[in-house]
Amino acid sequence: MTSSYGAQSRLLLLCPGQGGQHGGMFDLPRSSPAGDSVASALLAGLALADDEDIYANRNAQPLIVAATLSMWAAIREFAPPPALVAGYSIGELSAYGIAGAFPPQMAVQLAAQRAQLMDDCARALPGQMLMAISGLALSRASTLLAEHDFYMSIENGDDACIAGGPAASAEALEQATLAAGGRCTRLPVAVASHTRYMQAAVAPFAAALQRTEFQPKSAPVLAGIVAMAVNSKALAVEQLSRQLAETIHWAACMDAAAEAGITYALELGPGAALSRMLQSRHPHINTRSVADFRTLDGIRKWLERAAE
Repeated sequence: MTSSYGAQSRLLLLCPGQGGQHGGMFDLPRSSPAGDSVASALLAGLALADDEDIYANRNAQPLIVAATLSMWAAIREFAPPPALVAGYSIGELSAYGIAGAFPPQMAVQLAAQRAQLMDDCARALPGQMLMAISGLALSRASTLLAEHDFYMSIENGDDACIAGGPAASAEALEQATLAAGGRCTRLPVAVASHTRYMQAAVAPFAAALQRTEFQPKSAPVLAGIVAMAVNSKALAVEQLSRQLAETIHWAACMDAAAEAGITYALELGPGAALSRMLQSRHPHINTRSVADFRTLDGIRKWLERAAE
């Protein structure tokens, strides 16, 4: 860590999942020669579907990983080494790339394989969807989900979650949620991620990860389904594959970061959903997203101030 950063500061890097992608998500990282080089290489090796729909799962997952890793390449020369890296859903794969477990090209390739396996599950069990539910205690939400054949996908807070299930039951679940005093929003994702709908993808993705050469990580990575740091390839393979079909405990991950003594956090984008959640849950952690800044120099100056 350079002398311009406080010796006691502890940086958390946040790697987002789907939802925040947009057409200009490579613009800021490409304003740096290093970021532009990584972005160009990753996009050149990425075979997008013909429609180039950035919200389609087959495109979204590798694009988000590519954008996140390009941003890290752009700021790495002036950012302090992270004390911890955490990723939300597909962002957990990005986190391993940030920590140096494998190169960016491999991370994007794995993301494409992950998306393909999940799409295969969706084709085998068509009519899946994700829905965001808030304003209800998780215990109450869980009861409603079970009544409508939905499953808990991600626990975002004490009264906020993402649920996956059949689109045919969505309207009834929406009505039940509203009647119980909650709120719900349908998400533009056609796979029931992190639920048993994805179980058939777990073993083949574990096999793909097992074939991948892992390098020693430069920082611990939090596993989303257990909210604990991963310290071996075997555990990384297990956690990254199991999370396809099991609930992600993101609120617990945020709590684990706070307990680890994190003092400031930067979401690498695209989007700012993770930084907003962390700031709300743990306001003592100085948290921003790269999406808050117009220039890389603005990010650099904030990192210096946050570390003081």
